[in-house]
Amino acid sequence: MEWETVIGLEIHAQLSTKSKIFSSASTKYGAEPNSQACAVDLGLPGVLPVLNIEAVNKAIKFGLAVNAHINQRNVFDRKNYFYPDLPKGYQISQLDWPIVGEGKIDITLGENTKSIGVTRAHLEEDAGKSIHDLYDDYTAIDLNRAGTPLLEIVSEPDMRSAKEAVAYAKKIHTLVQYIGICDGNMQEGSFRCDANVSIRPMGQEKLGTRAELKNINSFKFLEKAINLEVERQQDIIEDGGQIVQETRLYDAVKNETRSMRSKEEANDYRYFPDPDLLPVEISDELLASIKAELPELPLEKKARFISDLGLSDYDADVLTSHKALADYFETMLTGNESNAKLCANWVMGELSALLNKNQIEIQDSPVSAQDLSLLIQRIGDDTISGKIAKDVFKAMWDGEGSADDIIESKGLKQMTDMGEIEAIVDEIIANNTPQVEQFKSGNEKIIGFFVGQIMKATGGKANPKQVNELLRKKLVQ
Repeated sequence: MEWETVIGLEIHAQLSTKSKIFSSASTKYGAEPNSQACAVDLGLPGVLPVLNIEAVNKAIKFGLAVNAHINQRNVFDRKNYFYPDLPKGYQISQLDWPIVGEGKIDITLGENTKSIGVTRAHLEEDAGKSIHDLYDDYTAIDLNRAGTPLLEIVSEPDMRSAKEAVAYAKKIHTLVQYIGICDGNMQEGSFRCDANVSIRPMGQEKLGTRAELKNINSFKFLEKAINLEVERQQDIIEDGGQIVQETRLYDAVKNETRSMRSKEEANDYRYFPDPDLLPVEISDELLASIKAELPELPLEKKARFISDLGLSDYDADVLTSHKALADYFETMLTGNESNAKLCANWVMGELSALLNKNQIEIQDSPVSAQDLSLLIQRIGDDTISGKIAKDVFKAMWDGEGSADDIIESKGLKQMTDMGEIEAIVDEIIANNTPQVEQFKSGNEKIIGFFVGQIMKATGGKANPKQVNELLRKKLVQ
């Protein structure tokens, strides 16, 4: 039987506020355990939550960015459950009246574009963190994260493959960074993803029983976990069994999923409106002001790179896939406005290769955008060739100075004396009569041999364009 995979994602984006959603405690990452959990975060008797308006503003930003309906009256609810890292016994969340309603995200795989529905995005507080590997016989609890503002972004079950799910998650990841509401750091847990996965016979409209996959903190693991779950469900059904609705943990070390608990429904959490928090009323004026502050979004930037800079769809898509990458590229363009394609090639080529090799993020690159911009200028004004530029770049990466310093200290400027270049060309032609005859017989490719010989004789300092022009002129004489 042919099976169809059905996937919906729940993405938890920690909002980049300085304080928590209902208290003034710091949200700074990396503090000593339990040093940033105040009485409100702990739910001690007598304390009252006070809503952080900046969390509301950031949620609205997201809603506007995905063209979603903004519920100008939304309500906070108590989601009741017991877990050691939730000391007050309930989480403040939103159920029937979330801040963000329906929207959509377009994803592209190959040449195909598909719209993925965003069901809702609601505000809630994060729980603390359970640490199971610190002690042999105990689980440690760090409550620093308790109360950190989260925006839970829930998709429609519109994805039909793990690759589509990854593409959607990456689009959300890029978007929240562009609009400045989340740093997107998956290693620190500020961007996390749960996947609801089910299968059904191809052509059937009714959804199958789903399993929720948790503990996914990378796009690579998201794809692996979904594919594992699809395979597990197919094996069970084809062997005559039934899928149980449950929450499953993805273990990246063992590359397996295993059952955590049966999947709860909304009524299991006994939701009710939080009596300590008034409904949130969002004015037309606030909506208008936040909309006016929205930065250029990824799709808008991509369109501008194509129309204004003449970049290909592929190049523009790569360069806008991460905000830090786009920012680096745009800084490089200063002084290189007419060399946008060359800048793009260097960012996606030489720079990205060394960043990947050394596992460095672009914002931590030892070669700044301004430094690389100067190197591109030296290629553009024919101070150095593209080939020599690669050696200069490697020296810049190793901390040997700026492009100009390295070019000067190593004597790498291109030869500009045409008389000197012409003498070398004449000598190479005179010493390679058989190759000259091949060219005159119609072997155009042999010109590469002559260029190579001349570049070797000049230590790579001759201008390849000038060499080609001079060679062709002399070879046809």
